[in-house]
Amino acid sequence: MQYLSVSEIAKKWNISERSVRNYCALGRVDGAFLTGKTWNIPEDAQKPDRANKKTSAPRTLLETLTAEMHAKLSGGIYHKVQIELTYNSNHIEGSKLSRNETRFIFETNTIGLEGGTVKVDDIVETVNHFRCIDLVIAHAKGKLTASFIKELHRVLKCGTSDAKKGWFAVGDYKKLPNTVGDLYTTPPEEVPERMRELLEEYNASTKKTLEELLDFHVKFERIHPFQDGNGRVGRLILFKECLRCGIVPFIIDDDFKRFYYRGLREWENERGYLLDTCLSAQDLFKTYLAYFRINT
Repeated sequence: MQYLSVSEIAKKWNISERSVRNYCALGRVDGAFLTGKTWNIPEDAQKPDRANKKTSAPRTLLETLTAEMHAKLSGGIYHKVQIELTYNSNHIEGSKLSRNETRFIFETNTIGLEGGTVKVDDIVETVNHFRCIDLVIAHAKGKLTASFIKELHRVLKCGTSDAKKGWFAVGDYKKLPNTVGDLYTTPPEEVPERMRELLEEYNASTKKTLEELLDFHVKFERIHPFQDGNGRVGRLILFKECLRCGIVPFIIDDDFKRFYYRGLREWENERGYLLDTCLSAQDLFKTYLAYFRINT
């Protein structure tokens, strides 16, 4: 299969490059995938028909998220996902920002603290996490690649105090060994090869199950490819791949946190711990879908 660039396809279809990118981001070009920030488009791809605005109301979760993101719509499922996923994922990693403070930052792009003090990094990483979710939505249909995973990490850690440290690789694999609690992770010199093998194994099958997504997630967290931010990047990947594979997404909140960690630890011995935890989180997400009248 030969692939063409956005500019080449734009000339072939006689439309703007922006339109081509939008078609790709919306999943309307079969076989198109991202390498870094570059779209690779099959040379025989067909130009999508223009949607009739009167009959093309979003139906699926991804279509709705994409439409609301571009419209900057407040109060919909996109708004809900931004607040809940950002607050809970950051909170798991120790952020002191409350849910209301997180919502205030998203809605007003200003800081309104309820009392006490918080780290500047908590605020910076909250804003960055909003941008990561936008990346996940825009590239949801793309094949999972090392370059996309590194881009999520770059956006998440950009402008933080870690980014000012010479030994901290923002948007790249770790330089120094690290641990998860008392567990050793993959040595830095072995990470590129281990990640290549993991992605190759994961991308070998096209029809994914929730269990396959969780197996990737556990292996990713065991490798722990980045110096910091692995948990948040890992959960962003899970959300993206749920969207890509037509699986109901889920958000790990405080009620599921300890069960989530137990599931990660016990995956090889008993997969049911993590599966049951994520299925319970899925049930909660389904209540959001039902409220906003979105098809699962």
